[in-house]
Amino acid sequence: MVAPCNSLGEPFSRSFKGLIVWCFLLSLTPCSLATATSNKTRSLHFYKWEVEYMYWSPDGLENVVMSINGKFPGPTIRARAGDTVHVHLTNKLNTEGVVIHWHGIRQKGTPWADGTASISQCAINPGESFDYRFTVDRAGTYFYHGHYGMQRSAGLYGSLIVDVAEGEKEPFHYDGEFDLLLSDWWHESAHHQEVGLSSRPMRWIGEPQTLLVNGRGQYGCSLAAHYSNNSSLSQCNVTGHEQWAPHILHVDPNKTYRIRLSSTTALASLNLAIGNHKMLVVEADGNYLQPFETDDLDIYSGESYSVLLKTSQDPSQNYWISFGVRGRKPQTPQALTILNYKTNSASKFPLSPPPVTPRWDDYAHSKAFTNKVKALDHKTIPKPPSTYNRRIILLNTQNKMNGYTKWSINNVSLSLPATPYLGSIRFGLQNGFDQTKPPESFPEQYDVMKPPGNPNTTTGNGVYMLSYYSTVDVILQNANALAENVSEIHPWHLHGHDFWVLGYGEGKFTKADEKKFNMKNPPYRNSAVIFPYGWTALRFVADNPGVWAFHCHIEPHLHMGMGVVLAEGVQRLPKIPKEALSCGLTGKKFMTGNNLG
Repeated sequence: MVAPCNSLGEPFSRSFKGLIVWCFLLSLTPCSLATATSNKTRSLHFYKWEVEYMYWSPDGLENVVMSINGKFPGPTIRARAGDTVHVHLTNKLNTEGVVIHWHGIRQKGTPWADGTASISQCAINPGESFDYRFTVDRAGTYFYHGHYGMQRSAGLYGSLIVDVAEGEKEPFHYDGEFDLLLSDWWHESAHHQEVGLSSRPMRWIGEPQTLLVNGRGQYGCSLAAHYSNNSSLSQCNVTGHEQWAPHILHVDPNKTYRIRLSSTTALASLNLAIGNHKMLVVEADGNYLQPFETDDLDIYSGESYSVLLKTSQDPSQNYWISFGVRGRKPQTPQALTILNYKTNSASKFPLSPPPVTPRWDDYAHSKAFTNKVKALDHKTIPKPPSTYNRRIILLNTQNKMNGYTKWSINNVSLSLPATPYLGSIRFGLQNGFDQTKPPESFPEQYDVMKPPGNPNTTTGNGVYMLSYYSTVDVILQNANALAENVSEIHPWHLHGHDFWVLGYGEGKFTKADEKKFNMKNPPYRNSAVIFPYGWTALRFVADNPGVWAFHCHIEPHLHMGMGVVLAEGVQRLPKIPKEALSCGLTGKKFMTGNNLG
């Protein structure tokens, strides 16, 4: 719903507050308000959301999911670059807090809206509300998700699409668009998973039962059972089952379609293929790429892509779209849906079996794809600084602590404090977190190819304090896990920034590896993968005042400590809304009437 124009002809800045109230009273429907700035229209998109649990059948088996306004996945937010998004979020959960992270939105000037509990804000308590208000400064494919406990596993996520600003054009043409949000789904609750990960010894609930596309999957049956030699596999009958029927892509022949892909999986790395069709990859994490053609695409948790698809095949047929697991021995079946040429029925099955996902441990295939991802040009993507001011090397290891299983960075497993870092740093509350500087590297003699000689770790919550506007290199170093011959994929996500991915390599990073860096056209992203027994080199500029999470986007790994916290220019921020800091030490200050500014 769009709000009416101001009948008094007042400037938007004068009538804004009243219009917001008008929108707020429209119950739970979104509304948009527009104003003209510098000959371009800028809009405010207002949403009133309620988060609660509800019964749903994501894969044909009824379960409990987290919903927003009774929807799973949550509503899609759509705006233009330069617009403002305002979400009034009310926690209708009875027994737990909630926050929402706007993945890929850099939150310039609004770090308290980043949606990271204990870092940028307090968790929103049951029955309470919080206003997220931020500018979406750049076009691209994004999403949002819960960032408290394991609420992403429980289904708290949705799409966030930012179109180019009015009057601007994309560097490619397309006739239509599809938005696909990818996730994984367990039949055990997120609470079961969380308790198991925190148990001594750890109790793992296992791989997800189902892969979901826009919240829909099929469990215990297959859309393509008639192609299988497995006689016990039944054919899915999805007629009349709207909640778990596949999200079919209906297309006209001889057109070009943009498919936006976002992975909010809690665990799974995925591979996408479309029968008889190639894809042209043109965008990653909101940044344009040098277009390249591929038969299939790897996408890791936290990543987003746009691909262009030409519908140039036989229009009398339909074609499979398949998603399969990569990087872990798959115990979760492929997710399937159909590319339906409208010249025939959507219920018509393709002639051929679905595309086969590359073998789960075919890392050469994954690396070949990843190395093709390069920035379009320096007109749309800034050029990386030629040198760095500081280099931090982060060793990723699996460890033990008093019988508990942990993931650690430089032998420190992250344990978040009760007071959000943003408040502690801004107001000099040194008791708010560990003042010990976290380690910048790891011992040179550490052998990344073997299990740790001493598996013991410690917990901590220190902060990497970055000089404002400095250039920072981060080397993500993978290693062997606790078990022999095991090294896992870790997709890392940086809040508040994009970084240049300068390169990937095998084994332990050394100074000599710098000659492998791509300084000409490195991709500019907010998420990047480290492959088993390898390293990934990143560079970014600390130009966004705030406190920012940097972590593995596999939710169980983050829950077990696989992350760090960065801070820069916090004293440059304007007044921080007290609603963001109403817990811990900052909350006590507010309660006693002390003014935190």
